[in-house]
Amino acid sequence: MRLTVVGCSGSFPGPESPASCYLLEADGFRLLLDVGNGSVGHLQRYVDLRDVDAALISHLHPDHCIDLLALYVARTYDPRRHFRRLLVQVPSGGAQHLSRAYGRADGDGLAGTYDFVEWSRAPHTVGPFTVTGFPMAHPVETWGMRVEHDGRTLAYSGDTGPCDNLVELCRDADVALLESSFEADRDTRAPKDLHLTGGQAGEAASRAGARRLVLTHLPPWNDPEVSRRAAEAAFDGPVELAAPGSTYDV
Repeated sequence: MRLTVVGCSGSFPGPESPASCYLLEADGFRLLLDVGNGSVGHLQRYVDLRDVDAALISHLHPDHCIDLLALYVARTYDPRRHFRRLLVQVPSGGAQHLSRAYGRADGDGLAGTYDFVEWSRAPHTVGPFTVTGFPMAHPVETWGMRVEHDGRTLAYSGDTGPCDNLVELCRDADVALLESSFEADRDTRAPKDLHLTGGQAGEAASRAGARRLVLTHLPPWNDPEVSRRAAEAAFDGPVELAAPGSTYDV
């Protein structure tokens, strides 16, 4: 599997990066993990929009899903080409939520462009990938994604606070792509079930026996090196900071 970071800014787009979006490719199939604010613009640097095959949406906060509306416009109104319908996996009520966010649309609206399927915990096939969802600790329904192909595993947290499911999600993963929005001793008043510090991401990866940790969802007000150092103190394997355009062979 080849993973390309399209956007990794946490909570809203930063000056250097769109919000969360990751392109995962194998056997000619192109899968998006989240499609956050500003990501469809940057996505065109890496793939023609007509070649996207499916999208998995972790949750319905704008920094993880709202550019599905921009992708809808491109796939519906581009006069140069015909786009096929796109599988989009969403949390409960995702199709209605996104349709309301778009407002009035021609014809069948988003449902005429997207085949919406709601998440469940059961492993299922998306193209050449086996995908398993894990409920995460976040104020809205949020799914971490374990994506497997040819004996290799990518674990993506979406947004979450510390929880047992995060460790299970990352169990023996080749790459754990985990959010790191908080800093220790700074975000102490925030709800527990919201985000991770770099240290908590490192602890989860270590408990799970993951081989490699990539920190993402870093808000523009964060110093990424603070997150990296905290993760390195808790995890013995390689720790990297996600950056737009970075690629990983999983």
